[in-house]
Amino acid sequence: MNILIAGAGGIGGYFGGRLMEKGQKVTFLVRENRKRQLQQMGLVIKSPHGDYSTAPILLTAQDQGETFDLIILTTKAYHLDQVIKDITPFVHSKTMILPLLNGIAHLDPLIEAFGEDRVLGGLCFIETTLDENGAVVQSSPVHDLVYGERDGRQTDRISALEEIFNGTKASFKRSDTIMQDMWHKYSFITAMSGITTLMRAPVGPAVEIPAAKQTLERLFKEISMIMRAIEAPIAHNLPDIQMKRMQEMEYGMKSSMQRDMEKGLQTETHHLQGWLLEKASQYQLEAPVLEAAYANVKIYETLLNR
Repeated sequence: MNILIAGAGGIGGYFGGRLMEKGQKVTFLVRENRKRQLQQMGLVIKSPHGDYSTAPILLTAQDQGETFDLIILTTKAYHLDQVIKDITPFVHSKTMILPLLNGIAHLDPLIEAFGEDRVLGGLCFIETTLDENGAVVQSSPVHDLVYGERDGRQTDRISALEEIFNGTKASFKRSDTIMQDMWHKYSFITAMSGITTLMRAPVGPAVEIPAAKQTLERLFKEISMIMRAIEAPIAHNLPDIQMKRMQEMEYGMKSSMQRDMEKGLQTETHHLQGWLLEKASQYQLEAPVLEAAYANVKIYETLLNR
């Protein structure tokens, strides 16, 4: 199978590198700066699951002529419009598009651009970043990529993906409930990024200090309230499930949004907290903790862009 990965940052570089390590043909669609860096240094992975380095096959949006059977999207949600334009020349009639973007809002634009049949459901759980030399540093035990048909069917193409993904040094998991999985992840990362950026602290203090823990519990409840109002397929006891999971995380774990703020980068708050607040407004629902978390990051972005 001919695989294109849009993005060779922490997520795309890691999962793409693991597929290459297994022997799969993988090409990375990157920007010029990242292309030059990868040409000079190679794709380097540093991970407790094993280090790996290779010379990757690279394309930019200006390169055309080849199409791909599977395109995995690993960019930030705020780059979605540009990514859709960039990958369009590489899509053929049976191309599968597997998005790993955070949130849910990206599905409608992808379906509109490429059709219902091409777009799969997907998500990942991984803590990874690029170091000063552009190496992919993956630092936690969890390195999961979850995928499946959005309607839950076990199709021939999903079986083909399962065969390709099995045996890598990363955890690729097929799911028959991928949409619920995506909504549950959306709930979790919206709360985790909201509380860690609001408190300017990693997960540990947010679940250890009583006042912070109570704020986090209210945030989980607000998020689930909004999701139930829009009839998202979530578990009835989702806040309890998510809170238990948060308490089991490493004390110093930070959200990617928190790390982006620490680096002075743009965030995905519009696609996470912001999108849910738009839905809350439509249903006249009050979500004060979610609103405070969103306002905090929007103030940061406003000052950043001045």
